[in-house]
Amino acid sequence: MEIKDYGRVGVLMGGPSSERDISLKSGQAVLSALLASGLDAVGIDIITDNSGVNSRLLKDHHLDCAFIALHGRFGEDGMVQRLLEELNLPFTGSGVESSCLAMDKIGSLDVFRKQGLCVPKSRSLEISAYRKRGNFKNDLGFPVVIKPANHGSSIGLSIVENEEGMAGGIELAFQFDSRIIIEEYIKGRELTVGILDEMPLPVIEIIPKRKFFDFAAKYQAGLTEYIVPAQLEEDIAGIVRDAAQAAHKALGCFGCSRADIILGQDNLPYLLEVNTIPGMTATSLLPKAAKCVGIGFDQLCLKLLELAYEKTKV
Repeated sequence: MEIKDYGRVGVLMGGPSSERDISLKSGQAVLSALLASGLDAVGIDIITDNSGVNSRLLKDHHLDCAFIALHGRFGEDGMVQRLLEELNLPFTGSGVESSCLAMDKIGSLDVFRKQGLCVPKSRSLEISAYRKRGNFKNDLGFPVVIKPANHGSSIGLSIVENEEGMAGGIELAFQFDSRIIIEEYIKGRELTVGILDEMPLPVIEIIPKRKFFDFAAKYQAGLTEYIVPAQLEEDIAGIVRDAAQAAHKALGCFGCSRADIILGQDNLPYLLEVNTIPGMTATSLLPKAAKCVGIGFDQLCLKLLELAYEKTKV
């Protein structure tokens, strides 16, 4: 593969969110890959969401392009993308509006519904309204999934089996966001599909050894089994890939994304969310799927940079 001159590339990592440690791992892996490919790359640890501070930091590095390896707040929510647009720097991944929408689980599910895509039944809850009422009338049945509206890595998420657990699950989610989402629990197979350059990669099945794919299951070795590619009948795999691609398109994502999906017992793909900046270590899910079609980690990082520059020409 011919290595293009991308100028000085800043790998943005860390960030002020609860996913900081994961982002540092992604960023270091990307930085190592870019340096191994002979690029002029530098790691930049973002420690605040203050735009003025970050603007000065980025200007001091005299960058030509930014590779965003930030997860969560000030990474996937459109804020850093807006700053990079103001600095006229090409950057990897989706733009401001798509990033903001994908990060908002409530807003993105509404988009999916309007597009006719399959999603779990859900209710949204805002903290001041909940405090005023003092309770939540659950009409979804049990179990339900309760999670913050703008968080990743399953932080603040719980599966509640009965009415006695509702208040605790709601309060846990409110520790991380003032808006939360309560969804019907879809029993089925947990799948994820990466999108690269607008095309779906092979489906991955996620089989956690814990109750569900929580933070520990995601990031502690040995707690989850990954089947790459998932063992699905080809027509079912095609339906799942199509759903992920449709979700990526519906949110206006660019470059890459990763859709989390439950394949229900009715064989329908229930979309849960779209991640616009998936984990980027060599063992993360998007790189696993890319490797399955012959795209190594270093090559994947270079492809995302290439797309960043293509985006400036659109």
